[in-house]
Amino acid sequence: MPRVARLRSVVVDCPDPRALARFYAEIIGGRPDDQDADWVVLPMGDGPRLVFQRSEGHTPPEWPRSDRNAQQFHLDLDAGSTWEEIDQVEKRVLGLGARVLQREQSPDDDFRVYADPAGHPFCLCRIEH
Repeated sequence: MPRVARLRSVVVDCPDPRALARFYAEIIGGRPDDQDADWVVLPMGDGPRLVFQRSEGHTPPEWPRSDRNAQQFHLDLDAGSTWEEIDQVEKRVLGLGARVLQREQSPDDDFRVYADPAGHPFCLCRIEH
C-alpha cells in the first residue's frame, strides 16, 4: 500500500520541555534544540524526532490504569541483550530521575517499565538475538 504520509514527530506533553528533552538525550543520544522553552525538539538521525511540548497543569498518566488518565503512549528502548546489561542501563536511568513502575517480570517478559521525570511510562527492553 502506498504511503500517505511520513511520521515526522512524536510529541510529548510535559511541564518542563527542556528538562525532559535533556533526560531523553542522556538515554538515547542527540542534542535538544531548546531555543523555545515551550517546544523542544530532540532529533533522532533520519527517523522521527521526539518533541517535548509545555503543558501547563500536566497530569502524568497512571500506569497501568486504563479506566482514567490512561498511559496515552510509551516508548520502548532497546537496552541490551542480557539482564545484566539492562541492570546497568537501569542504574543510569534511575540516576537521571526515572522511577521504577514494574521491575519484576515473568519468564516470558523481555522488558521493565519505568516512568520518566514527568511521569510518562517507558520500557527498557531486552534485545533478543
